[in-house]
Amino acid sequence: MATLNKSIFEAALQGLIAQREKIDTQIAEVRQFLNGNNTPRTSAATTVEGVSKKRKFSAASRRKMALAQKLRWAGIKGESVTAEAVAPVKKKKRTMSAAGRKAIAEATRKRWAAFRAAKK
Repeated sequence: MATLNKSIFEAALQGLIAQREKIDTQIAEVRQFLNGNNTPRTSAATTVEGVSKKRKFSAASRRKMALAQKLRWAGIKGESVTAEAVAPVKKKKRTMSAAGRKAIAEATRKRWAAFRAAKK
């Protein structure tokens, strides 16, 4: 008993008082329900306004998260992970046709010619 001092007992007393207050409020709610008020109170945390919408992730983001989780578990279990599982999916690069490249080059030349003419 020598190691227990007054501050420990005070903290224990405060904790017990808090528990008693919580139990008293719960008893009051049950009594209110039994007395005919059949709508139990809802706290502010459970109201519809307090609920946030679920975030949506793209398929690529979900894949990245899954791969990262696989790496974490492999590290915890001490397993090796294949390069396929870790490598991100590369997007196919878009290619431009020769005609499209030619049209862009001609338009650029035309704009620079107009710029130079306006400068003179």
